[in-house]
Amino acid sequence: MSYTPTLDNVIECARMAGETAMKYFRHKDRMNVENKLNDSDIVTTADKESEAVVKNYVKTHFPTHAILSEESGETDGAGGYRWVIDPIDGTTNFFSGIPLWSVSIGVEHNGERVIGVVFMPATGELFYASKGHGAFLNGRPIHASAQDKLSRSVISTGFPVDKGDNPDNNLDNFAAIMPRVRDIRRLGSSTVDICYTAAGFLDGYWELNLHEWDVNAASLIAEEAGAIFTRFRPDRGISVVCAPPAIHEQLMALISQKPGK
Repeated sequence: MSYTPTLDNVIECARMAGETAMKYFRHKDRMNVENKLNDSDIVTTADKESEAVVKNYVKTHFPTHAILSEESGETDGAGGYRWVIDPIDGTTNFFSGIPLWSVSIGVEHNGERVIGVVFMPATGELFYASKGHGAFLNGRPIHASAQDKLSRSVISTGFPVDKGDNPDNNLDNFAAIMPRVRDIRRLGSSTVDICYTAAGFLDGYWELNLHEWDVNAASLIAEEAGAIFTRFRPDRGISVVCAPPAIHEQLMALISQKPGK
């Protein structure tokens, strides 16, 4: 048995999890939904079953590997490998019947991201990268946008699940950036935002208060596509800016580095 996962292994696993999730997509009657932190933060039957598919795959093929997953936390492992899983990123989109959601699987070795796969089953888009070998969408190389003018850029963002209770909710950054760009999108899935930035569909993305499973796979894809991925505001979860170099610099100049400022 090999203890070194390949890109093909991770793609196979993501496709299997996506197939499981698709059994529930646009079928609310087939699944239960529960709140986690509040009404903005939900988990469904599909999230749990998709996660189980990935975890069972890892335990079967790579039993010594550690796993960090959104719904069940972290398990220890040996040999330096860790799989970072978001079984459905964009659960609100998924539950609402909006196709912008994904299965996200990243693999680390000794703390370094080495494989990233983001599969969007409802649209058929498969983004993937391995360290040092570029980024791809459905077999074709992808590259971040060549845009260097913020005023011509389409940027995406999102808002934290505690947006109703915590005034440090990204509205200050939204107000600072909106007048200076062509437009802003709110896609509802950080993995989709980052991968669409990697592919040049978006010219940049920022968000506050994410988690490792939200960004692990997609950030490798973005960097391999030539985007800059920066984590800032360590006091607010994982807060990120992702954009091609020129736009990244301009966004960073506008985004607050202090709580609610």
